[in-house]
Amino acid sequence: MPFKVAIVGRPNVGKSSLFNRIVGSRLAITDDAAGITRDRIYARAEWLTKNFRVIDTGGIDLGDAPFLTHIKAQAQIAMDEADVTLFVVDGKMGISTSDHYIAKMLYKSEKPVLLVVNKIDDVAQMANAYEFYALGLGDPIAVSSHHGIGIGDLLDKIISFMSEPAKTEYEDAIAFSIVGRPNVGKSSLANAILGQERTIVSEISGTTRDAIDTEFKKDRKHYVVIDTAGIKKRGKIYENADKYSVLRALSAIERSEVALLVIDGEEGIIEQDKHVAGFIADAYKAVVIVFNKWDAVTKDERTMKKMEDKVRHEFQFLPYAPVVFVSAKHGERIQTIFPALNLAYENYHKRVKTSVLNDILQDALQMNPTPIHNHGKAQFNYVTQVASKPPTFVFFVNNPDFVHFSYQRYLANQLRKAIDFTGTPLKIILRKKD
Repeated sequence: MPFKVAIVGRPNVGKSSLFNRIVGSRLAITDDAAGITRDRIYARAEWLTKNFRVIDTGGIDLGDAPFLTHIKAQAQIAMDEADVTLFVVDGKMGISTSDHYIAKMLYKSEKPVLLVVNKIDDVAQMANAYEFYALGLGDPIAVSSHHGIGIGDLLDKIISFMSEPAKTEYEDAIAFSIVGRPNVGKSSLANAILGQERTIVSEISGTTRDAIDTEFKKDRKHYVVIDTAGIKKRGKIYENADKYSVLRALSAIERSEVALLVIDGEEGIIEQDKHVAGFIADAYKAVVIVFNKWDAVTKDERTMKKMEDKVRHEFQFLPYAPVVFVSAKHGERIQTIFPALNLAYENYHKRVKTSVLNDILQDALQMNPTPIHNHGKAQFNYVTQVASKPPTFVFFVNNPDFVHFSYQRYLANQLRKAIDFTGTPLKIILRKKD
């Protein structure tokens, strides 16, 4: 299970700004109006080689604003899920009645709580943090999410609660998860792959609540299939029975090496499919896109090609994902999954010789020399692979700031043209050459 950090607090104290600062991107909506964030938002974060998930939540208040009951439920779920809770308060406004109410909620938790006093924008305001000792939650940590002050100290404190990550559960097996929005046929697909009724199959959306691991062998290969609960749209995750389903699905993705993204072939691609695909891409996992219920689609000789073209258009951030078309209900074309799955797994583990990589780099530089960017021209010296799962490459350059993101994408594309990386993401790291 990935380590999880929940951010809670009353409205307009800067929770979403802190979330964005920690994860390094503007995933959460920030605004001066209170109550902008209503539901939990999940994202990955990294600090000093430690990876963890961050959960942003809506503001908890004592008023009767719309969605307040929903927001409180969301925040409670986030605190239940989290390993550490960040209780964010406003260092300029001081303690409020809502802060005392939230503190009482947190007293009941047996998990660590870090009291984060936000909006401490300069040293002169540091004394404001001392007032919050009255909440009885330990030493306040003064930060400014807007200016980035104190964020490093906060992150150091967060990772101090993390233990060493456990080894992969299935060292000698191809572990793959079956993920997608509810009712696209994930359990039916798991049963078709296994050839027997190992999980409940129902037309009722959300029947599978837990991740279910099943080991099996096929063609002398050892596999583990991880069936998961459907990932629901974020605004609909507050029923008690569903409150952990998204987290379990995310955990299944984390524990697997390849994710089968299941899409309803009859209904086609909808926005929620992209959200699920985003979770896979965010976790840097290999992926195979599986169109299920293909038997229900009216087809001609061009239908499959048209659908694959649509996939490339809708999932532009997954251009490397192979696409297969199956009917889990009738067991049709299930055999096409395994070649794509095996190829994605092999490429996810692939290692490339340094000499080959540098030949590719030199050819790329000759075909498309680096442009001027940020008042400088990038000069690449060397490239080497430093890890697999996914394949990770370090490019040594005179100044990483001179490399435009489009050129970084060009280098990744040149690697893919020269070497088969079907099914797997690539991680590109730019490092300054001393």
